[in-house]
Amino acid sequence: MSMFSIFNVSGSAVSAQAQRLNVVASNLANVDAVAGPDGQAYKARQVVFQTALMGSDASAGVRISGITESNVPGQKIHDPSNPAADAQGYVTHSNVNSVEEMVNMISASRSYQNNVEVMNTAKSLLLKTLQLGQ
Repeated sequence: MSMFSIFNVSGSAVSAQAQRLNVVASNLANVDAVAGPDGQAYKARQVVFQTALMGSDASAGVRISGITESNVPGQKIHDPSNPAADAQGYVTHSNVNSVEEMVNMISASRSYQNNVEVMNTAKSLLLKTLQLGQ
């Protein structure tokens, strides 16, 4: 693996983690959402990662293969005065767990930071290698 392929690998990871952070932000924004006009409440989404080849030198990076929705049922709260209540008086809320999403956000943020640090270290090593030739 060449030093330059490190940028491809870390760059793919940074891009994937940025997408993961966007999904977490969407989940957190809808944590208190109730069922919409179609009767369906917001469902938590999770990013699915997959290994991806990053060029001719067989280095492996990461890419997003898809985004899945959670099948956990949303919380139902009895509130017949709510306009979003069903015939029995229950309001269906999203199935987003804010604690899990905060942990997911911290994990994605740290992974993002680690990959930026890998790229900065590789850049620093390349610059020091160039200075040796002077």
